[in-house]
Amino acid sequence: MKVYLDNAATTAMDDRVIDAMVPFMRTHYGNPSSVHSHGREVRSAIEKSRKKVAELLNASPSEIFFTSGGTEADNTAIVCGIETHGITHAITSPLEHHAVLHTLEVCAAKGLIKLSILDTNEKGEIDLNQLEEMLKSNPKSMVSLMHANNEIGNLSDLNKIGNLTKEYDAFFHSDTVQTMGHYVHDLKSLSVDAIVAGAHKFHGPKGSGFLYVRKDKKIHPFIYGGAQERNMRGGTENVIGIIGTSKALEIAYEDMSEHQLHIENIKKYFTQRLLNEIPGVQFNGLSADLDKSLYTVLSVSLPPSESNRGMLLFNLDLEGVSASGGSACSSGATVGSHVLRALNHTPDRDAVRFSFSRFNTLEEVDYTVGKLKDFYAVEA
Repeated sequence: MKVYLDNAATTAMDDRVIDAMVPFMRTHYGNPSSVHSHGREVRSAIEKSRKKVAELLNASPSEIFFTSGGTEADNTAIVCGIETHGITHAITSPLEHHAVLHTLEVCAAKGLIKLSILDTNEKGEIDLNQLEEMLKSNPKSMVSLMHANNEIGNLSDLNKIGNLTKEYDAFFHSDTVQTMGHYVHDLKSLSVDAIVAGAHKFHGPKGSGFLYVRKDKKIHPFIYGGAQERNMRGGTENVIGIIGTSKALEIAYEDMSEHQLHIENIKKYFTQRLLNEIPGVQFNGLSADLDKSLYTVLSVSLPPSESNRGMLLFNLDLEGVSASGGSACSSGATVGSHVLRALNHTPDRDAVRFSFSRFNTLEEVDYTVGKLKDFYAVEA
């Protein structure tokens, strides 16, 4: 049996998304910057996609810019936000995705900003009182805090953070890659200045995403060389990706409640079976708490095991189960997860991130838990 439980890394494309993209591979191939009819019809499709994304997020089309994905969008928001608004201080957490953390560290190394890192507890929770103290001392800062952690699933309260940053005139950027298409984002009522998306996290194509920047916090471009994306991103647009991105988001919003209920049931069932059948199992961060974590992610800390230590993902893969050890972006690296290090995760316990989508089934959960039970029964 083949089981895919690594949906926080990437999701399977929806057939309806593929169907929407195919005509732009076969017949609608004009360059959207060309003035002839072939170009105009493609330009029109891009703008319809932009309008659809903006409509779903309750934003203005002029605030949506298509990118190559979440990493480029994060880099653009942070680097250009700092430079455009003359920001000299930034606040983040040690649990951010490297697209945020490394970008801020480079800005600090260049002397553009002073970087402050919030404390986190053993569950990965940040202290909003500490954030307010930092903002009191450094108004007009850049604050970059993700909506949900990609490894342990912890959710942040964007409304509370947004209200704080607004009070101290800060620029608030949030990496929303893991929540886009899974939660409603009403950008007219949310005090956030920039959010991002990668389409492949919600059953769209890889290599495509978007950046939202509030119209009263405009920034300069990150990539120069053309007037595309309303003068905000030089280079011929990834038309196929843009079409797929908007279609995937449209589908996600149409069926969001139904998908959430299905995936929550998968996660709850998986959690309970692990607790019942793997003695000593624990969960990293808040990932076992459905009210405080992504319903798509479960970060599991398995008991010490000499036969499985460092080999668990390999052993699961041999049995046809695809999962991830912490962040998928570091899965091929020899260094451990910076998120789990920040949580002081015990090194002799293997950590596995199982992440779910609407295509997963309870049968797949049964199969996976059965294999885990077999692995740990060997030593018992």
